[in-house]
Amino acid sequence: MIKKKKLQNHTKVYFNFFGYDESSYIDCEMECGSRAVDIHHIERRNKTKNDFIENLVGLCRDCHINCNDSSFNMYVRIKHLENVCVQVYALIKLNEQLDENRK
Repeated sequence: MIKKKKLQNHTKVYFNFFGYDESSYIDCEMECGSRAVDIHHIERRNKTKNDFIENLVGLCRDCHINCNDSSFNMYVRIKHLENVCVQVYALIKLNEQLDENRK
């Protein structure tokens, strides 16, 4: 029997927020055209001590490696926060539609 690898907490937080599961194809958030294979902590986990969605970004391996460059890491932070805002806006609109349907 093949044992399923247990998802780390930060991966669960990321998947739950964006509505993914383990079988989802996730694009790298940097829109480089590659598949995200890593959920990266923008600020080091040992510094922030949290797994908040604002600090978690889905990246391909190349973009993850490039995060060692502070300029690129800042770009990652900005791009990810844009993606979070888009998701929050979509959730607000969905809730508004659900409220309208209940009336």
